[in-house]
Amino acid sequence: MKTEISEPLKRGRLRRLAGKEYYRARRAISWRMDALLGRKVWARQVKTEGDVGGKFFENVVFEHKSVILRKLAGVDMQLQENKRRNLELAIAHLNDVVIRPGETFSIWKNVGRPTRRKGYLEGLVLEQGKLASGTGGGICQLGNLLFWLFAHSPLRLTERFRHGFDVFPDVGRKVPFGAGATLAYNYIDLQVLNETLDDFKVELWLDDEFLYGRLLCENPLEREYRVEERNHLIRQQFWGGYSRHNEIVQVVTDREGNESERLLVKNDAIMMYAPLLEDRGSAV
Repeated sequence: MKTEISEPLKRGRLRRLAGKEYYRARRAISWRMDALLGRKVWARQVKTEGDVGGKFFENVVFEHKSVILRKLAGVDMQLQENKRRNLELAIAHLNDVVIRPGETFSIWKNVGRPTRRKGYLEGLVLEQGKLASGTGGGICQLGNLLFWLFAHSPLRLTERFRHGFDVFPDVGRKVPFGAGATLAYNYIDLQVLNETLDDFKVELWLDDEFLYGRLLCENPLEREYRVEERNHLIRQQFWGGYSRHNEIVQVVTDREGNESERLLVKNDAIMMYAPLLEDRGSAV
C-alpha cells in the first residue's frame, strides 16, 4: 500500500472555479454520450410500487442512520441547520429510487445541480482542507450514508471519491475512517451498478436528529455482507505533515458459511489535526 503523499498545493480562487466548470462540462458531455450510445441506463425514482410491475420491497438488505447536527469548534451552527434543509431537498429526488438489473444508480443524475433558485442554502463545505461555506453544503452526508448502505450489498461500486483530507478526529465515529463518499456536482459522484437479477430500492428520510437510509430488495439475498477495515496506518510525511491510510473490504458469506472478500476502496488522506502519539517516556 502506497503511503507517500505530496504536500497539498494551494490554488487560487479563479483556478479552482475554472477547474470545477471544466470538469462539470466534461461530465455533461459524458452524460450526453451515454444517452446517445446507450452506454448506461440510469436508475430513477418510482413513486408507486405498481410502476415496477407490482413488486414489493419487503427484504431489508441494510439500514443505517447518522446524526444531522454536529457542534464543531469555530463553525456557525446555522450552517448545520441549513444542511438539514439541503438534505431534505436532495433526498426528495433520491427516496424511492429503484435500481433494476443492469441499471446504474447516480446521486447527481437524480438530484441535479443544487442551486439557490431551487432552495438550497449555504452549508458547510471543504475547500483545500479547510472548512468553508457553499450553496448546497452538507449533501456529502448523503454520499457517506449511501456508500455505507451499498457496501453491505451485492451492488458494484463503479464511481466513488473521498476528500484528500482527514479533517476531524475519530470522536464518536461509528464507521471506519474512509467508509464514505464525498460529492461535488456533477463530476464527483457516487455510482453503483446492479449486476444481479433483482431490483433494489433506496429509502431515505429525516427526523429532528438523524438522517436515515435503508436499502431494500424484492427477494431475500442468498449471501450476507459485512464491511471491515484493513491495513490502517498513520504516517509522518517527508514535508512534516501526517497522512492516514486504510482499505475498506467487503466480506461476503454464502449459505454454507464460505467467505470471500472484495476490496471496495483504498483511502489516502492528509490529516488536518495532530495524531495522538504514544508517550515515549512510558514503559513498553
